[in-house]
Amino acid sequence: MTQLSVHPFDHEISQTELKQRLVSFAHEIGFDSCRVTACGFAPHAHEFRNWLGEGGHGEMSYMERGEEKRCDPQKVLPGARSIVVLAMNYFQGGHQGGGTPAATGRIARYAWGDDYHDLIQSKLDNIDEFLREFGGQQKCYVDTGPVLERDHAAEAGTGWHGKSTMLIDERLGTWFFLAEVLTTLELPPDEPVPDRCGTCERCIKACPTGAITAPHRLDASRCISYLTIELKGSVPLALRPLIGDRIFGCDDCLAVCPWNRFAQVSRETAFLARPQTEGVPLRDYLSLSDEEFRLLFRNSPIKRIKRRGFLRNVCVALGNVGDSSDLAALERAAADLEPLIAEHAKWAIQQIRSRHGISPSIGKKTGLIQNAPQSIESETVPRRIQNCYERDFVCKSQTSD
Repeated sequence: MTQLSVHPFDHEISQTELKQRLVSFAHEIGFDSCRVTACGFAPHAHEFRNWLGEGGHGEMSYMERGEEKRCDPQKVLPGARSIVVLAMNYFQGGHQGGGTPAATGRIARYAWGDDYHDLIQSKLDNIDEFLREFGGQQKCYVDTGPVLERDHAAEAGTGWHGKSTMLIDERLGTWFFLAEVLTTLELPPDEPVPDRCGTCERCIKACPTGAITAPHRLDASRCISYLTIELKGSVPLALRPLIGDRIFGCDDCLAVCPWNRFAQVSRETAFLARPQTEGVPLRDYLSLSDEEFRLLFRNSPIKRIKRRGFLRNVCVALGNVGDSSDLAALERAAADLEPLIAEHAKWAIQQIRSRHGISPSIGKKTGLIQNAPQSIESETVPRRIQNCYERDFVCKSQTSD
């Protein structure tokens, strides 16, 4: 067995013992899985390149820019010998709460709580420090690096490729984040696990837009997560009705997976749902200014799409599930200085009027629009939302103290 130079307090340690210590340490700091694969060419690099060539990635041009690195980890960290694949459960149990008769929007489960990037990155820094004491050089990534993470995770036996293209772990189901540590240390690799999907195709049938075009094939340009998060511009008209009430991401292909019956609630409290993402009437979001949006979604993954993207999504959702009581807020949004918001608000107004048989003149006759509150104090930040971010601010301040 190869011996490694280590911390001054250890004389020598085997690769196997080092891996055992690493796995124990990873679990100790909050990861639910820690497995290893050899640092080689991504097994499905050819399929990835074909997918890019077919335009399956939509407008995510960053995937093309990092193509070579994504396929070959040696271009990310020359001399890397192992990839440590880590997984963290984010399942909170239950469903998003309602609590209001007004139309509310659905947010993908991973975005109910704090942004996982920052939380997991801090833990990866701990892993990096741990391995440096044993002479390793590392590159650490959580979701954003040039790594085909699901490919390497499958090789490490973290799970198998579901037909939705998402990874499935028999203990965690589909509700987990992935992170990777490329290291120059050679660690004993784990064995892959077999595909246990069988003939099940629930994820394919559940996709609202038909984005899963075949087993293991995704047209990202039709995926609701792409449309509500990655897409920067206007949502295609034909796809807007299919988005329903989803305002940030989509869990449909994940939620129907039978393996989720084994999922346990995460021990990480940072992933618990924030009041800002539970049962807030959609129209209330429309009154947020840029500053109010940043305050409301501070430390949340939702902040990534900025006010323009989020309110665009809210308008689409209102167009699908809203009613006449939402028209006043939408009329104000239709005059927003951000063209993207205004465009989608106008579409939503047309959808609601058509669905409920409301004439364009009705709002004027009843004073619905002219008499709607315009002041920042009473309407721009509805009290319920303001309470949410004020409470969040106090909690964060107390925690930092």
